[in-house]
Parts: sequence; structure tokens; C-alpha cells
Amino acid sequence: MVTTVILSMLCVHLLCFSVMFLLISTRLNGKKLGMDVFALGNLLLGLAYILQLLNGPASWGAVSVINHTLTLCAPVAYVLGALRFFDRPTPVWRPLLALAIGYTTLQVVVQWLLGSEARHALLAASCALLFLAMTVAVLYARGTVAKDLRVEMVVVAVLIGGIGALNAGKCWMILTGGLQALDLNTSFQRTFYIYMSFLATVLPPCAVWLVLRRLTDELRSMAAHDPLTHLLNRRGLTDGLNAHFRSRDAEPAYLLIVDIDYFKRINDTYGHTVGDVVLGHVANVLSTTARQGDLTCRLGGEEFALVCLGSDQAGALQLAERMRAAIEHSDVPGISLSRPIRCTVTIGVSQAFTSTRALDESMQQADAALYRGKTAGRNRVEAASACA
Repeated sequence: MVTTVILSMLCVHLLCFSVMFLLISTRLNGKKLGMDVFALGNLLLGLAYILQLLNGPASWGAVSVINHTLTLCAPVAYVLGALRFFDRPTPVWRPLLALAIGYTTLQVVVQWLLGSEARHALLAASCALLFLAMTVAVLYARGTVAKDLRVEMVVVAVLIGGIGALNAGKCWMILTGGLQALDLNTSFQRTFYIYMSFLATVLPPCAVWLVLRRLTDELRSMAAHDPLTHLLNRRGLTDGLNAHFRSRDAEPAYLLIVDIDYFKRINDTYGHTVGDVVLGHVANVLSTTARQGDLTCRLGGEEFALVCLGSDQAGALQLAERMRAAIEHSDVPGISLSRPIRCTVTIGVSQAFTSTRALDESMQQADAALYRGKTAGRNRVEAASACA
């Protein structure tokens, strides 16, 4: 009786959180972060447990077969939802339907050849292996796509590993003790469903918290990046410099200001749409030419900045010259005109600076060098030290 009440409450939890996930997904405007698929997983598992309550003792029949199929499809839906949460687009209905058809067929074959005990043991073993694979995948994700969620991934792995271990124990008990192991009045079944109720209570709020954190991180990233070129903006550049100079062994930095030559002429001749394409092209060349760890920023208009970290003045000047040449000798892609468009840039390089507070002074130095480069004919690199 106690286990039945626990199982009933578990069904209520699953169905309520299924509705909540679905409502959240409708408010995310296109990027649902897998919440709609999590809602489907909760619905499948809730329906499976409802069928278990209605079907009573373990037996062979259509209700039992559907129950087992839904029970196995639910965690697969959670996996598909997790892939979507981490921006791994994946189909949902086709793999779930294929699994449902395949596992239903397998159940019929096992029941016919080996009987009911083997069919129930098959479900427990399949769930145990699935949750073990999920545990390994979560721990792997901790070091790859979820590096900023290391603690959360460990907690999820432990929780998933627990249900996997319980399913492995259930499989063993069925094989050694028969279908009596599935009696809801046994202490093992009571423990099993108490643990499932615990997961159904803890994991959905955790999923909501992860979504909120993901949205907050995206908002923070949007606030630090230029929407057209996706480079850092002035705020993002300042944050990056603060992070660099907080390090004990932080080396001096050099500021490069990059300005597109005759950009107004490009806008007036080809239009602002082509001008935006040119800006994106220059931003892409700067990003691909910069070294790992350098900070690339759009200051505004046709002006960009790059902070060269971990180098001396000669290295900063070499980097600036490499960028200038790469932009000069590359066509602007994606423009269908009779002949390709090319542009050039003039680059001013500041003296070394060792703190974020010195950024404004370095900008003045690089701006002065840039102005000299413009006066001297454009499409060149000028160093601030030249005016000393």
C-alpha cells in the first residue's frame, strides 16, 4: 500500500513537471533548450507508471508491453533533450518511434521464447545499461561541452548512476528470485520508487536552474559582443583585460587599432548592406589571423581593436603587418558583383601597457599612430614609438 501511494505521487510529479517543462519551452521563442523533449520524457515515464498501477501484478499482455516500451523510451527522450540543451540538433520522433517498434518486437520474441521473467529482466538490464551509458556520457560532457558546469555534471552523474545500479539490482533479483521481486510490497521496490520520487523531485528544478543559467550566460555574452561582427565590444574588451591582468604572471599587452580605409566610399558606392558584409569580412580576417588568447574587438563604425597578449613590440608589429596583408589580399565574399571587392586597413600600434587602467592612454597612442598612417597614405602599420 505504501509503495502504491509513492508510485501514485511519482506519477503526479512527472505529469506536473511535464506540463511545466512544456510551458517553459513555449516561452523560449525558438531556442527551446530541449525543454519540450524533457516534457515528452516526463510524460512517457508518467504514463508508464500509470499503466503499471492499472495493470497490477507483473503479467503478460498489451498493457504490460506498452508499459515496458514507454519505460525504456523515457530516458532516451531525456538524452535527446540533453543533446538539444547543449546545441546538438537531433531528431526526436523518428528515433523514439524506431526504439518503440524495435523494443516491442523484442519483448514479444523474448516472451515467446523465454517467458515473462526474461522479459522483465530484459527491461531492467536495458535500463541499467542505458543509465550506465548516460552516466559515462555526462562525465565525458563535464570535460567537453559542459566545462562551465563541472559540479552540476558530477551531481547528475551520481544521481543517474544510482538509478542504473538499482535497475541492475532489480535484474539480478528477477533472475534469482523470479517475478516475486516485482511485488510492490517488497522493501526493494519501495526503495526503488522512493529513489525515483526523489529524482522526480530534484532533477526538474535542477533542469530549470540550468536553463536559467544558460540564458543568463547568453545575455552576458550578448552584452559583451558586437551583434554584427560577433567580436568583443568595449565592455567585453575591458572584461578580458581585467581577467588577463589578474594573473600573477601577466605579461605586458599591446593595443592595435585597425581602421578600414575609405569605408565611407564603400558605403556610398555599394550601399550599407555591402558595407556590413565588408565589416564582417574584416572581423573574420582579424579573428583568424589573431593568435590564441588575443582579444579582438569592434570599437564602432569601421574601427576595430586587437590586444596582443604575451608578446613584445616586434611581435605586435609583425602581427599587425600580417593582418594588414591578409585583408589587402583577400576578396570580400558573398557579394555578387562584376568584380570582387577588396579593402585595405591602416593599423596603429600602441606602446606596451600593464593594466586595464592604462587602456585609455594606449588608445590615444594607437589613435595617434593610426592618424599618422592615414596621413602617410593609408594601408600601412604605424607604431606609437615612432613619434617619441
